[in-house]
Amino acid sequence: MTDDGDDPFDSTDARWTKLSADIARAVRRQCPWWLSDHAQDIAQAALIKVMTSAKNREGERTFSSFYLYRLAHSAVVDEIRRRRRRREITLEVVTETGEDRGSLEPNDHRDPERDASLHQLGAAVRDCLVAMKRERRLAVMLHLQEHQVPEAARILGWTVKRTENLVYRGLANLRDCLRGKGHGR
Repeated sequence: MTDDGDDPFDSTDARWTKLSADIARAVRRQCPWWLSDHAQDIAQAALIKVMTSAKNREGERTFSSFYLYRLAHSAVVDEIRRRRRRREITLEVVTETGEDRGSLEPNDHRDPERDASLHQLGAAVRDCLVAMKRERRLAVMLHLQEHQVPEAARILGWTVKRTENLVYRGLANLRDCLRGKGHGR
């Protein structure tokens, strides 16, 4: 709160509205065409980072165009990395009437050998996870689902340090197990 009682993060504040528009413009300029449908979401994530940063500092801060450019660039890169880690692919397209329209991916780009290899790797990961101690398995599974350690600790009701140790030890066990099954270096 400022001295006059106004909340510095009030959404109607012209300063935040202008900053939001500037960030959205910077993100749209840097967003690849295949991610352009999500540019507004990326801009919102960047704005939240700025607001969190500003909340931790006292006083009014001005943001240079270079800062906004770097912020937008970081937000776009973070989103691209997140998507690459997830590798979500819609396999089938079905219309509202239930008609199957086939795959989004042309069949000539599919690699049956790679598909089989990924299937074998998935089975090996499942086997390795099942062989782990329960606590490590839970921590590693949350990590593989992209939960950060503090979030995983909150979900599991453990301390952050315990969760962090279980994640790192579990990942080491997983790597060793996968190497033993012929996956990895």
